[in-house]
Amino acid sequence: MGTTEPRTPATPATTTLTGVPALPPLLLRGALLSPLKRPRPDADFPRTRLVVPGLRVDLARLAVYERVCGFPTGANALPVTYPHVLGFPAAMRLMSGRDFPLPLLGLVHTSIDITRRAAMPATAAYELTTYVEGLAPHRRGTEASVVTELRAGTEPVWASRSTYLARHRTAGTGDPEEHGAVDPGPEPLPARAEWRLAGDVGRRYGAASGDRNPIHLHPLTARLFGFPRTLAHGMWTVARCLAAHGAPDAAVVRARFRAPVLLPGTVSYGADRGRFELRGDAGRRLHLSGEIGPYPAA
Repeated sequence: MGTTEPRTPATPATTTLTGVPALPPLLLRGALLSPLKRPRPDADFPRTRLVVPGLRVDLARLAVYERVCGFPTGANALPVTYPHVLGFPAAMRLMSGRDFPLPLLGLVHTSIDITRRAAMPATAAYELTTYVEGLAPHRRGTEASVVTELRAGTEPVWASRSTYLARHRTAGTGDPEEHGAVDPGPEPLPARAEWRLAGDVGRRYGAASGDRNPIHLHPLTARLFGFPRTLAHGMWTVARCLAAHGAPDAAVVRARFRAPVLLPGTVSYGADRGRFELRGDAGRRLHLSGEIGPYPAA
């Protein structure tokens, strides 16, 4: 399994922020600008690196996140997925701007790769960097790669690369299909647990993470975007699986979001050695597939 080693975008500029941006105005700006966007893989994209120095974790908010996702609480260590929450506001500042070519409304988080080089104390200070790495054609539209990095002092300790898909008509494909809606995936992994998910999982994770996308908050707002019920956050499904699976201090994680998880609902968590997955509909629908291994990967 390869590592998540970010590549430097061409001619980057650096903007140092005095703190983490407030999310609600960014989400509103992104929603208002979305109808004006015309996504295509050869569009220009923002080259700015946003840097937040001296970032410290709100321990009370971390404890809420740990409880929602199933991680143990009280340890002086960040869950492997939590730096994504720390970097999300900076990523939204880039993705909600006029110079980001994909519309924020309807954007689908399709994958995340994470590299954690060492255990990360919750009480430490970190420097966070976020940038858009590039755009790429996808059979259902255009996909953007967004990189987030954390350093402790001068040492890189954590990095992720997320891909986000803007669905639109592409040559020879007709109307874009719903992401992963009919993908059964490979043979199911051995089932380890069945989880009955309450209808408020999206609201509780949104409060813990700050990601208050309307498709996760209420059935009425989810229906406005074409979904029959509220959806669980993709990053909640990854975190919940890794809380059950466990992760070494130095780890490499790859996860692919295959189909949305409707709330309330019942899902099956499967795992086999370094692989994990989440399935629904009695195993017929693959929601999430992933793998985890030690860093550096063999």
